[in-house]
Formats: sequence, C-alpha cells, structure tokens
Amino acid sequence: MDRRRFLMGSTVAASAVLGLSGCAIQQAIGDMGTSPPRIDPEIDELQKRTFDWFVHVTPRETGLTPDRWPTESFCSVAAVGFALTCWPIGVERGWMSREEARQRTLNTIRFFHDAPQGPQATGVTGYKGFFYHFLDMKTGHRFGRTELSTVDTTLLLGGMLFAAQWFDGDHADEAEIRRLAQAVYERVEWDWAVVRPNRISMGWHPETGFIPSDWHIYNEGMLVLLLAIGSPTHPVPAAVWDEWCSVYDQSWTDRWGPAHLAFAPLFGHQYSHMYVDFGGIHDPWTRAKIRQTGEMFDYRINSERAVQAQRKYAVDNPMGWAGYSADVWGLTACDGPGDFKQTIAGREREFFSYSARGPGERDDGTIAPTAAMASFPFAPAEVTACLKAMKARYGAGIYTEFGFMDSFNPTLTERQGRLQHGRIVPGVGWVDGDYLGIDQGPIVIQIENARSDAVWRRMRREANLVRGLKRAGFTGGWLDRA
Repeated sequence: MDRRRFLMGSTVAASAVLGLSGCAIQQAIGDMGTSPPRIDPEIDELQKRTFDWFVHVTPRETGLTPDRWPTESFCSVAAVGFALTCWPIGVERGWMSREEARQRTLNTIRFFHDAPQGPQATGVTGYKGFFYHFLDMKTGHRFGRTELSTVDTTLLLGGMLFAAQWFDGDHADEAEIRRLAQAVYERVEWDWAVVRPNRISMGWHPETGFIPSDWHIYNEGMLVLLLAIGSPTHPVPAAVWDEWCSVYDQSWTDRWGPAHLAFAPLFGHQYSHMYVDFGGIHDPWTRAKIRQTGEMFDYRINSERAVQAQRKYAVDNPMGWAGYSADVWGLTACDGPGDFKQTIAGREREFFSYSARGPGERDDGTIAPTAAMASFPFAPAEVTACLKAMKARYGAGIYTEFGFMDSFNPTLTERQGRLQHGRIVPGVGWVDGDYLGIDQGPIVIQIENARSDAVWRRMRREANLVRGLKRAGFTGGWLDRA
C-alpha cells in the first residue's frame, strides 16, 4: 500500500494529530507523490497491441482515424484526438520513432487547421472552430447529418494540446505543431455555444440549430468546460462551472458502492481524466464535500470509487447475467448484439446495439473491456486481475493482435434471428466484430498515465488548461505550483 492510500484511509485521525485541514492534508499527499504501479507483462502487451491498432488504421497523410474497424466507417474526431495522444506514447515506449510521430502529428494538425469551416450543411469539416462528430474518411467533410460536437472537438483538442506540450524541441516541424495546435484551439467560439444561461450546448446542426441538451450533469464533459473557460479568445464565464456543479447532489449516491458522483457508464469517469490529473486539486464543490464528510475527496478519488462501484455491481449481479464477477466486469458505452428481446433459460432478456451501459442502466450483459482497462490508474491491481481473467476465460475469442474486441456477452450463446454486430463464438457467447477508436484510445492513454505520468505530466503545464482550472476555482496540489 503506498503512502497516499494509507493517508486516504486516515484522514480524520491525521487531522487531529497534525492539526491540518482536510485540504492541507490532501495537498501534502499530492506533494508526496505515488510510486508507479508495477506493470505486468500482459498489461504492457495489451497497451502495445492497442497502440498498433491506431498505427494500422490511421492514414498517415490525413490522420483521420476511423470510428470503427474492420467494418467500413467514417472518421471519429474524438478518436483522432486519441491517436494524437498515442503517437508520443509510442515514442516513449520505443514503438515509434520521434520522426514518424512528429510527421503523423503535423499532418493531422495541418489537416484540421486548413479544413474548410462554414455554416453550410455539406462540404465543410466544422463551423465556428468546432468540428463535426463524424467526418468522411476521404474528404474530411461532415459525414451525413452528424452534429457539430462540442465534446468531440474538445477531445480532439486534448490530443492537439498534449502534442504541443510533448513536441517541445527546436525542430521546425515541432514549432509548427505548437503554433497550429494553439491556433486551432483559439478559433473555437465557445461563447457561441452558450445558448442557455451558463450552459454549453452539446452540439448544433446546420439544419435545425442547437440541440436541446447541455453539459449539465456529472459526466465526461469536464474538459469541455475547462477548455472553454480557459480560452484566451472566446472564453465562457466561470459561472459555467458553478452551474455544472449545481446539480451534483442529484448524482451523489452510494447505491452500488462507496459514495461518489455517479455516472453509470465508466467512460464518464475516464475521458476528461485522460488529460487532467484531478488528484489533489479541488474546486469549491469538492472542498465543501471534504468539510462536510471529513474524508479525502477529489475527482480522481471519485473515479476510483466509481470503479469500486462497478466491481461491486458485477459481484452482486442483480440481473443474473453470465460471466459477471469481481474479476470480470466493466460497463460503458460500447457495441452490443442488437436491439431485440430473446428468452434465455426461461427468462425474457432485452439486448441493445450500440448503447451506453452501466449499473442499473441498459445493462444487457454486454461487457466492454475498455471500461476496466481504461480504469488502470484508478485500480491497477484490480484491472490487471480483470485482464488476466478475461483472457483466461474467453481467450482468443475476444483478444487478438490489436487487443480486445470492443465488447462481448457471455449470456447470449445462441441467436436465431439477426445480429446487428458481431457473431456467436462457441464457448464464449456473443463477441463484437469491431474495434472502436474511442474505446481503444483510453486503454493506451490511461495505462501510460499510470505507468509514467506521461500525459498528465505534460498537461499540468498546459497554460490554457491551467487557466481554465484556476478560473473555475480549482486550487491545491500541482496546480498551485503550475
């Protein structure tokens, strides 16, 4: 047990002995740091195989990573941001040369910097600095009637801004990476997307205008707000963060495990955390929670608790799905077999195609390896055990040269009707036939954050992010030294 976890369990006693407030203790723990977990060879292999997927599917000339593969697909803008994050990780791991990573990165950022923007419905890649959720793989223009997406743009920017921090050399191409990444970020008109008081809209369609949903519940959108608040050109007011936190009490629960801000699918506890180290820093809401409970708490601890809750849910298994256990778990947004009902062992079961799944929410027995694997910084021992158990029990049916297939369902062992995705694998159950870029990326990135602090370390000095955090009221730990 490392020093941070020891002190986490001893907050009240430490406060009495040391005469420190909870915030002061948390900052002290953050200053101590933690020892990186020992990386099991199977974790290392998973990270390498998953990295290789990005190399295999991402065109070097444009950087347009597909949403899924091998099924023919459109480009996912968020997956491009994850690919941009993966290239420096590959260099640090010895899987890719700096020259190759630099050229891939520059090609990608140039493509998005130069891509056409405008209010028209076709022939453009974005508008007001934002980008469409999905793009045509050949032209890079809007695919179909997909929305202009604030969160997918943000995840693309996360990759660009990390790349700008990592490529810090004097080489002319690295200087251009830094210049273009900042230029792409600065032209995003975040304030345009605030169409309801102190709330950022999730998206916009040229045909119908802004969609009715906002970033206004605890989920993956934290980075959206922080980059918007920190913008040097089109900032939104800090009150956007206060409004975001105003509904937290609706999400605070201990139903499936330790009390935490719940968001059922685990990607909500991972995506923003790939680029922001929330350990040891506090906004006004988390500071108030520490005063209220007398316990250590920050958003990283919240993700740790969300992982514990998912494992407890898998052990309790209230719906009686096959395969769930303390070592096989993980619900998030992923592919599923299809939208249908089928009677299994005398019980009618309902299944879904692509959907966001979580404890008590659209749980159809479909397990997504990314849910557990991308939680590695929050529970390294438990995730390692999960990796080994999944491979031992389901083997080559779900684990291949590019890591895990997107999802599998041990309950669905036969199907008379149509499957929307995947196939039935004897001895395993239903297994997806695709890898999804937005599920592959978090595996590579989060394993690296745990093993070397690579992304978090660079982003702690990213001026735009630091500005956003401070304007939102965060203090403590590494942020006070940024």
